[in-house]
Amino acid sequence: MSSGIIVRPARTADVRAIRSLIDFYSPDGRLLSKATVTLFEDILEFLVAEVEGEVVACGALHVMWEDLAEVRTLAVDPARAGQGIGSAVLSALMDRAREVGVKRVFCLTFAVPFFARHGFVVIDDTPIDHDVYQQLLQSYDEGVAEFLGLERVKPNTLGNHRMLASL
Repeated sequence: MSSGIIVRPARTADVRAIRSLIDFYSPDGRLLSKATVTLFEDILEFLVAEVEGEVVACGALHVMWEDLAEVRTLAVDPARAGQGIGSAVLSALMDRAREVGVKRVFCLTFAVPFFARHGFVVIDDTPIDHDVYQQLLQSYDEGVAEFLGLERVKPNTLGNHRMLASL
């Protein structure tokens, strides 16, 4: 990890910075826009990276099932790109996944080379059995719908690649 980067659990006071990162990357579809209320509701899933006291990156880990989670909303201030900050956040999210007992981590991304450097591989299908699929269909979460490839979220996933890492 580059010196001076502190990765820590997000706090409600960080939502403004997280919102700013999402707003930068969502117009071109690299990130899905999220309602601010959703960011507050999901704050416990988020980690942020600070450099010199300023939040410059974020990422979230959303547990989907007993052995499966998704990395979401991984974003770095474009002025700080290429400094290892995104890697530091992703590494911390993967550590968090291990801590809660997750064995596989999914992401839906345009940043294939970045995630591939961290052990993710492109997949074509939904890597769950039929019974788990049926259970996940009951989720109200849009990210779960994207993971399942449901028709109603197809516009959100165009051009993205489904990737999976095993822990």
